[in-house]
Amino acid sequence: MIRTGYTQELAVLRKNTQGTILGDEDGEVLLPHGEQTDPDQETLTVFVYRGPDGVWLATQKVPKAEAGGFARMRVMRTGVEGAYMDWGSDHELFVPVAEQKKALVEGKWYITRVVHDERSDQVIGSTRLEDFLDNTSVTLQRGDQVTVMVFGRSALGLAVIVNDRHHGLIHASDLFRHVSVGDRITGYVKQVREDRKLDITLQPIGYRQYNDANAALLAKRLQGGTGFLPLNDKSEAEDIHAELGMSKKAFKKALGALYKERLVRIEENGIVWVG
Repeated sequence: MIRTGYTQELAVLRKNTQGTILGDEDGEVLLPHGEQTDPDQETLTVFVYRGPDGVWLATQKVPKAEAGGFARMRVMRTGVEGAYMDWGSDHELFVPVAEQKKALVEGKWYITRVVHDERSDQVIGSTRLEDFLDNTSVTLQRGDQVTVMVFGRSALGLAVIVNDRHHGLIHASDLFRHVSVGDRITGYVKQVREDRKLDITLQPIGYRQYNDANAALLAKRLQGGTGFLPLNDKSEAEDIHAELGMSKKAFKKALGALYKERLVRIEENGIVWVG
């Protein structure tokens, strides 16, 4: 079944003056000239969309997100009816005015939902993100690994989209590294609240929790790497900042906290994780 707005494998049927005709029992799709194709291939993996005239078209340039997904996109141009986003392919993604949470501005970046409009069989965009997030049917449990995309920032922390389906929050106290709006990262379910809201953390549940964010960052770097960092309390402030993004004073405090718990050994040439 040919699905508008998705990447799929289709059979190579024939070639004509416009390009390569792909399809299945459901219909035919045109892959225009200019796309690289192997003449000996019997099938091709392509992304399918509708052209301005409603004809099915295919491209091997996979966009930033398929139907049902989210991506950070830049507004290429705006018009009376809506805005056109850079979707990562030759085909721009149209965001109607009715699907804009706020009026989109040319040149700016927005987290955008890719939507398959079943009535027109067209793919459009929407920045009304909350309309597509549902926490009533959450089946996740504490400790589950999830994919999150950051879409907002507040005094509480970072608002995130969880598995392209749910709304979640990374509390400011759980942030131990810099994260930007638009980043797609791995997270872990810290808590499923009674109202089905999701608290997300960036480290696996069971990792030691620290009141000091710098101690958490230092522990994470040591645990996630080789177990060694070429830094100690005699290192230059510039070297510490370049490696960890923190001041020497903050580093010494964090190192002291880990050393007090006998989680690290301080050697002449650096720190060794022994926890």
